[in-house]
Amino acid sequence: MSAGLPGMRGIDHIGVTVPDLDQAERFFVDVLGAELIYALGAKQADDDWMQVTLGVHPRTIIREMRFLRLGNGSNLELFKYDSADGQADNPRNSDIGGHHFAIYVDDLDGAIEYLRTQGVELMGEPVASGKLAEGQRWQYFRSPWGMQFELVSFPGGKAYEQNSPRRLWHPARPAE
Repeated sequence: MSAGLPGMRGIDHIGVTVPDLDQAERFFVDVLGAELIYALGAKQADDDWMQVTLGVHPRTIIREMRFLRLGNGSNLELFKYDSADGQADNPRNSDIGGHHFAIYVDDLDGAIEYLRTQGVELMGEPVASGKLAEGQRWQYFRSPWGMQFELVSFPGGKAYEQNSPRRLWHPARPAE
């Protein structure tokens, strides 16, 4: 018997709550190159379903959900909520629940230049990783609503791969 979640294959989707679905869709589709697959309408409940099932205030309403595909990676589920008890700002990476999306690109410098032409806020300068991640370069950027993203590239591999029988999943080689 193997350890872990029975039948686990990988991440199906990542859900993100955004302040403006149209703006988020334009960013993911027009800037990042995602593909809109479908949308679902409103969801609300008169009982405690929202609280019990999703951990939100019971009178919160999901106005709409949009499902996108981003390259060979995980699907995205964008939510627009009308929260009955208010909404917090984006967490920082150092906050509990903090996060970022890392998007693999073949040409980091080309991707950075492209984001500049799109008016995307770049955070700092490209960073070259060291130690077991040597061979990787990356740079953070922000969406129009302040969510953090990362461009990452390691076309020649990372140093750990030289001595490891198992590798991290790679979007450019999804079958490996």
